[in-house]
Amino acid sequence: MKIGDIDLGNMPLLLAPMEDVTDPAFRLMCKRFGVDMVYTEFVSADALIRSVSKTEQKLNISDDERPVAIQIYGRDVATMVEAAKIVEQAHPDVLDINFGCPVKRVAGKGAGAGMLQNIPLMLEITRAVVDAVKVPVTVKTRLGWDANSKIIVELAEQLQDCGIRALTIHGRTRAQMYTGEADWTLIGQVKQNPRMHIPIIGNGDVTTPERAKECFERYGVDGVMIGRASFGRPWIFKEVKHYLTTGEPLPPLSAAWRLDVLRQQVSDSINLLDERRGILHVRRHLAASPLFKGIPNFRDTRIAMLRAETRDELFRILTEIEERLL
Repeated sequence: MKIGDIDLGNMPLLLAPMEDVTDPAFRLMCKRFGVDMVYTEFVSADALIRSVSKTEQKLNISDDERPVAIQIYGRDVATMVEAAKIVEQAHPDVLDINFGCPVKRVAGKGAGAGMLQNIPLMLEITRAVVDAVKVPVTVKTRLGWDANSKIIVELAEQLQDCGIRALTIHGRTRAQMYTGEADWTLIGQVKQNPRMHIPIIGNGDVTTPERAKECFERYGVDGVMIGRASFGRPWIFKEVKHYLTTGEPLPPLSAAWRLDVLRQQVSDSINLLDERRGILHVRRHLAASPLFKGIPNFRDTRIAMLRAETRDELFRILTEIEERLL
């Protein structure tokens, strides 16, 4: 699969852009486990052109994580164009436009998935951004606003006509948020449309190596994007890569090995930020790790993990968990 001149190889895996998740430390960790392309957290076009420091920091990318995409969102043409030009100066490999975020503070203001209620403006923004920058422009969106407006098959052609170089589709409507099951049938219909010639990347509920392989084979997508399944499990990319390459499950990773990865994730987050902010950033993702699924009476331990305020405290909890697992 290629996005412009960027060759991601056969059956590439992509790390979904996720707010408060895909910071540089997490992107590099997922890269270590075999992900083919990573995305930054969402970048607000409005905040970027106002030079908000926290937003500008999201443009910090390194050569070690390439290829990397910076994703922006906004609700008017001029702001998105100005923001795109600023992003281009950070030299990402790809500039991605977010037309898929369903949360109220984004979609409720007409940005993100809110654009699914104003397709003419969505297309106008896309054309303007494509024309404003030299970096390849891609789009991430959803099936439609709700069950009565699943417009993605037609919309995909319209976005392609705007000049985008790839399209990522999350298999839910905005109304679904993250509930229910992702519907990949329409993603497959987009891919099978003979008029589509850009890469189609599927996203939604890919939580196992077997499901990733099924998505490639059954729906014909060019790439698979994994998001929430990487919470507390960055090694999922290692598992999926092995399965796609060999057709066999990766030999089980020991609990000790996986806990060491989580400890490294804590340390990386602290090194990137500081102890207080690093712990705040990482602890809820560790608490969601599937590694802890099935541990009896784990609720109190999870609460303690969510309340931990220091590295020593969090490491002590992880050591206690390790003793219970071994």
